[in-house]
Amino acid sequence: MGGDDDTKRVILVSNRGPTTFATGPDGERITTRGGGGLVTALSGLTEITPTLWISAAMTPEDKAVQRASEDGCFPIPDLGTDTLGRFVVMDEDTYDRHYNVISNPMMWFVQHYLWDLSNVPDIRRQELEAWELGYQVANRLFAAAVSEELERRPGALVMLHDYHLYTAPEIIRLTHPDAFLHFFVHIPWTQPDYWRVLPPHIREAVVRGLLANDIVAFHTARYARNFLLCVEDLLDVRVDYDRRLVRWEGREVWVRSYPISVDAPAFEALAASEEVAEEEGPILRRRRAHLVVRIDRADLSKNAIRGFKAFDTMLDDHPELAESITFFAMLQPSRQDIPEYVEYLDKIRDTVSWINTKHGNTDWMPIDLRIEASMPRAVAAYKHFDVLMVNSIYDGMNLVAKEGPLVNERDGVLLLSENVGAHEELGSFALSVNPFDIEDQARALYQALTMPKEERAARLNHIKRIVRENHVGKWMAAQQADVEAKRAGDADG
Repeated sequence: MGGDDDTKRVILVSNRGPTTFATGPDGERITTRGGGGLVTALSGLTEITPTLWISAAMTPEDKAVQRASEDGCFPIPDLGTDTLGRFVVMDEDTYDRHYNVISNPMMWFVQHYLWDLSNVPDIRRQELEAWELGYQVANRLFAAAVSEELERRPGALVMLHDYHLYTAPEIIRLTHPDAFLHFFVHIPWTQPDYWRVLPPHIREAVVRGLLANDIVAFHTARYARNFLLCVEDLLDVRVDYDRRLVRWEGREVWVRSYPISVDAPAFEALAASEEVAEEEGPILRRRRAHLVVRIDRADLSKNAIRGFKAFDTMLDDHPELAESITFFAMLQPSRQDIPEYVEYLDKIRDTVSWINTKHGNTDWMPIDLRIEASMPRAVAAYKHFDVLMVNSIYDGMNLVAKEGPLVNERDGVLLLSENVGAHEELGSFALSVNPFDIEDQARALYQALTMPKEERAARLNHIKRIVRENHVGKWMAAQQADVEAKRAGDADG
């Protein structure tokens, strides 16, 4: 995989790319590196093979860069080996329907079991039109860009990513039946009955779109199995659970799991940096004897409110801990253009205010809530937690569960939801909790805070070892090995 031959260039496809452009006050073009775990993880691939990264234009300047590009592509400086970019340009109404009506919230909510089905969703003309005139149009535009690049590079590997692009592979397959298509789903995959929330033509198009790939990949074996169940139940197609494959339209589709991770050396270097050290002082001055930490987006799936309620319950049950504990919670605002998310953030603030009023006093505020995003501050908190709370309702992986323990210096304990993808790797050494059971989480908090030091250290050291051994390079290498095996005709993978 890779090499100097341009036909072997890897074509990465994702909604958000590694670079976005804007215009500065002086009229000069400003380049901003994309954030998020997906971009960070995939950036490692650009270091070892020539890559063309196709993503949606997010700004007017992105569109200007694409219009001015030669042969549809532009160089991305300071990113890997000979990395090129290409933007997919669409009008604002199309992108809004694609992203804000279908991808988020519809796909996101379905795949995290977030709907209160007695009340929502109401699938009406707006949603049906958004599927046809937004999601499908956007996927056709992405597919057209990929197809055009495959005309120039017919041997290229195409790697598509995440829930914004489910139907694009089927369109690509029509024009390039021999192309090698690999698709990674980075969020959970729910069981068939929950997909039945969506109309048949939508859910079947999603599954068919994924079956147009050569390999369909997830973070965990559970999500891969759920996908096979959906193929069997929603399309009435026989699947091979033992070999994890589906025979579809004359091809064998492999269904695999590869747990994503972090770049351990780079993250440990960040933890040792001066910018993180500057943030440690304030955290250490504010902490009491014990420090509970959570670092999240303010997303419904992250389950922050139940986590705070569990902390409240623990303080009720163990009043001796009053004034000796601080709960530092940094939540990044998320999707504030979606009403459910605005309401959820308001509920978070109200819950924290109620708990602080109930338990706090003029000298002690139990919960230190920050509605902000600061990686240096987050890493500083990681280094000093006694308990790290990750109690998501469902999560594809959750890299906080790996980042935090990796750099922790206090024999901190990981409290981990059994429905988080990271639980498959780390559950044996974390304290597992049911994300809906507040009493269970309260008991786990107290158990973590009173655990003997030897047990705390042993658990943390096991997690550190797992994260270092199963690093992000290993995640990518496992996929590369399966791509090469399938191209070589290895039926078992």
